Amino acid sequence: MSNDFSDITGLPDDIGVGDDLARAQQRVSIRVESRRYDKPVTVVSGFEDASTDLEALASTLKRRLAVGGTVSDGRIELQGDHGARLRAALEDEGFAVDA
Repeated sequence: MSNDFSDITGLPDDIGVGDDLARAQQRVSIRVESRRYDKPVTVVSGFEDASTDLEALASTLKRRLAVGGTVSDGRIELQGDHGARLRAALEDEGFAVDA
C-alpha cells in the first residue's frame, strides 16, 4: 500500500495527512514508575516507527505539562505523575492511548 494519501484525500502533501494517520494508528501506553527516593516518573512507550519525532513530541509535552523530562530508548520519560493530563495531551497530538 502506498503512503501517498494526497491521491486519496485530494489534499496537498504539506498538510501532513499521512503523519496524522500514522499517529492515529499507533497505540502508546502510559505508566508511572518509582525512581530514586520514591520520585514518580511517567513513561510513555509503544512508539512503533521512526516517523514520530520523539524529541519534538517530548518538548511539546514538557512545555504543556510544565515538567522536565527526556527521551531514552525510544520512550519519553517525564518527571512526576501525570496520568489524565498526559493522556489528554497525547490524544490532542493524535495518538491513541491504551487504557
